[in-house]
Amino acid sequence: MANHARTKEAKRSEQKRDFFCIVRDAFRCFAQRASVLLGSAWAFCGAVLVIVVWLVTGPTFHFSDTWQLIINTATTVVTFLMVFLIQNTQNRDAKAMHLKLDELIRAGKGARNQLVDLENLSDDELKKLEDQFQRLRKQAEHSRTRSDNGQPAKSR
Repeated sequence: MANHARTKEAKRSEQKRDFFCIVRDAFRCFAQRASVLLGSAWAFCGAVLVIVVWLVTGPTFHFSDTWQLIINTATTVVTFLMVFLIQNTQNRDAKAMHLKLDELIRAGKGARNQLVDLENLSDDELKKLEDQFQRLRKQAEHSRTRSDNGQPAKSR
């Protein structure tokens, strides 16, 4: 009975989702699976095999323009589609990394919480922060003593 109620609730919530949300989730699942499959050694071996077969068939087709056009078209189409898959997985990985770093900054006692969510700052704001960090680095370099020389302390 409880399982039936959960199934009904899941169907209702799924109906509430708009078309774009469903497409985005479907593409995310497809992109993740495709990146695992196409990023494998077996996919690379398959691609090499396709090239070898294409090369071996060259003499049969007298290295014609059509023979060359086949590989050019195929590689162009595959490359075009792979750009979207790679970009999707890169965006997701970057977002996850940003969230993890934001959590570490937020949890650190001495950390500046203003550094959370930096990826959403404007270019001018990022440049100001970069300038601040460059000034901090220069101050740290000038405050070193001659005996320090930037070397780690010897263990006693």
